[in-house]
Formats: sequence, C-alpha cells, structure tokens
Amino acid sequence: MDKPWTEQEIPDLTRKTAIVTGASSGLGYETARALAIHGAEVVLAVRNLEKGRQAEEQIKKIAPDAKVSLGKLDLGDLNSIHQFADSFSQIHRSLSLLINNAGVMMPPYGKTEDGFELQFGINFLGHFALTGLLFHKLTSAANSRVVTLSSLAAHHASIDFDNLDGSKGYRPMKFYSQSKLADLLFARQLQYKFDELKISSLSVAAHPGISHTNLSSRNSGKKANRLFLLISKLISQPASMGALPTLFAATSGKISGGEYIGPDGKGGRKGYPFKEPLIERLYDAAVAQKLWTIAEQMTGITYPAPQQG
Repeated sequence: MDKPWTEQEIPDLTRKTAIVTGASSGLGYETARALAIHGAEVVLAVRNLEKGRQAEEQIKKIAPDAKVSLGKLDLGDLNSIHQFADSFSQIHRSLSLLINNAGVMMPPYGKTEDGFELQFGINFLGHFALTGLLFHKLTSAANSRVVTLSSLAAHHASIDFDNLDGSKGYRPMKFYSQSKLADLLFARQLQYKFDELKISSLSVAAHPGISHTNLSSRNSGKKANRLFLLISKLISQPASMGALPTLFAATSGKISGGEYIGPDGKGGRKGYPFKEPLIERLYDAAVAQKLWTIAEQMTGITYPAPQQG
C-alpha cells in the first residue's frame, strides 16, 4: 500500500448492521468500537453479558450516538448459537458485516457442550455454525462481508482429521494452531461458496499479528502470569493496532474476497494492514473441502447449494 491504512480510512457505515463476536474486550472490543464510531449498528455478541454491558457503556462514552446492542452468544454451545441467530433474524432484515473474532487460546483439554474439543469447537465450528445460520441475512445485504480471524499460529499448522476431538492426545498449542488454520481455510472456502452461488458477499481472513489481549489468560477468566504479560507487552502491539487488519478486511474498498490480511511488519508480528500472500501456500482445496464437509456433519448446519439447471 502507498501509505499505512488506519482507522481514519474507514468509510461511513451508516445503515450497515454488524455483529462482532467476542466484543467485550481486546480485538473484538476495538473492532466494535471503530465500526460503531463510523456509523454502523453493532451487535456485541458476547458470552458474558456483564462484560458486554461494560463494553457497550465504554463505546457510548466515546460516541454517545453510537448504535450498540448486546446479544448473548456462547460459541461452545450450538443451542446458544441457534438462539442468537434466531433472535438477530427476528429483529434485523439483513447483516452487512459479520466479524468472527471470538476465540480461546491454549486452554487445558476440555470439550464444548456438544462434545467438540474446546478450541476446534469454539474457534472454528462455532463460527462455521453462526455464519451458516446467518447466511440468508448476509445475502440479503448488498456487498456484505464476513471476516474470520486466523493467527500467526496457523502458518505452520495442519489439520489432523484422525484426532479432531483430542482423544488420541492433546497439545494445547497444536490444537490452537489447528483451529486457526481451519478458520483460514473456512474463510477462503466461504468466498468460493459465494462465487458459486453468484452472491456479491465477500469473505476475508485476517490475523492480528502479536497483539496484547486477554487471550493469554488461557480462557481461565484469571489474569495471566505477570512475567508473561510483561514479555507480551514488549513483543506485541496494542489491541487497537491488532484490530486494523480486521477493520481493513471489513471496510476497505480494495478487498475483492478470499484474501488474508495481516500486519505488514517483520514476520507479520506488528504493523499496518496488508494483503498476506502466504494464504496461497496455506490454502489446500482438498483439505478445505473435507473440513467443510466434516463441519456440516458435526454442526448439523448445511450451507445452500447452487440450483441445478
């Protein structure tokens, strides 16, 4: 890019409706804040409503006229995902922006309400299900976008189809990396689905580099180790910078779909948004298609197919 892209480049988003998952803190909060400030009606999709209310209040202090509301969403529970999607669909005619941001990072071994390994279930399957349930709302909005958060951890990952549930052994970082590669593959495959259906919607993957967020608590709800936090602050960028790739993917006129946006600094760790060519190496069509089929089977949610004839 000719010059660094910043929040100030976000266009007027008036009359656009956005959902940001995991919007109560960190990258999700910064993304929701920026979208709301620029006129979007933003639904903060959160598991903890109290933290969500605090985030809502913070945004309204910054921008009193901001249109912000809360939605209860637990991505580790398919029933909760269905309830959230049903509630949203009853209130809103369409959805312009879906930001698949929420996630857990390297928790101890655990399972979701539906028996999925926790990281694969929340980071990938939960967002796959949510996007599928809101598909008709996305396609009802002109030029809608879906942005799905991946991670630097995905760049050296693989999908172990023989051990998706962790029953044959579990390593927190390996399973986190796998879930984030799944997100990246999903984002590119979703663009192919839009193209196949001749829909104007766009799907983009993004990653925040190394950003200082509460993911370091490992989903415990507790504060992370102080030494870890100190080291993290030294090597990471603030969440407001980490959110820029997501915001660029969601709002820039230079997006055509299927791209991967990350920071432009060394190793993709920090910096301003740019189109990361690494996706061409990371994307494997056979793996992505198999993953999609398995995700539909596991969640029970099937995406529309092209009409024949």
